[in-house]
Amino acid sequence: MLKSLSVKPIEPLKSTSSGSSQKITSRDRSEGGEFAKALNAQVERSSVSSEASGGKGLRFSNHAIDRIRSRGITVRDSDVLALSSAVEKAAQKGSKNTLVLGENSAWIVNVDQRTVVTVMDKEMLKENVFTNIDSTIVM
Repeated sequence: MLKSLSVKPIEPLKSTSSGSSQKITSRDRSEGGEFAKALNAQVERSSVSSEASGGKGLRFSNHAIDRIRSRGITVRDSDVLALSSAVEKAAQKGSKNTLVLGENSAWIVNVDQRTVVTVMDKEMLKENVFTNIDSTIVM
């Protein structure tokens, strides 16, 4: 069974004296780490919009969060909204596990549980075989 993260609102990352945002480090691996908190905040904002329009919220597995961080994938609010919309379309078609192809990344999502299982960047898509999916959505 997939582990999911709880979604809780957080304060924005603090800026350094030079005006840039704090960098998230590998020590922020736990559920309470800054990276997980920032991602959960984005998902929370997007989930509220998705639920208001009749959809269900989207969750990220711990594995997906690790892959986002280790592969340096940027996740914006617009990405989460588009991903939520794609998952809703897959659900309407009866999909169980879908591959969602974005502009710079690919997402494997368990549609029934509305959970992102893993994430790949554009480079990882080359010569890769995807198994155990029953649909693909191009965003």
